[in-house]
Amino acid sequence: MKLIVGIIKPSKLDELRNALLNIGVEGLTTSEVSGFGRQKGHTEIYRGAEYAINFVPKIKIEIAIPDALEEKVINTILNEAGSESIGDGKIFVYELAEAIRIRTGERGENAL
Repeated sequence: MKLIVGIIKPSKLDELRNALLNIGVEGLTTSEVSGFGRQKGHTEIYRGAEYAINFVPKIKIEIAIPDALEEKVINTILNEAGSESIGDGKIFVYELAEAIRIRTGERGENAL
């Protein structure tokens, strides 16, 4: 099993969610996060004053999947969240040692 973590632009979430459902992803978790990468933040003008925004708002998605879906999920995130511009985000892939469904006690891929 794998845990795929993606950091994406907030505007891409709905499109990505629909695309992931279409390839067989049965659930995901999202969090509102902020951070910076190569873009190092940006500046905004509010009521005539310029402000430095050091942490850019992003959405973090976490998806626990069977190994067989790994490449499909990665390619879907790349296609749906990418715009070929700075700030598109990152994808991290982790080995997932165990998953347990609390309600039934199912373990492994059956719990996903």
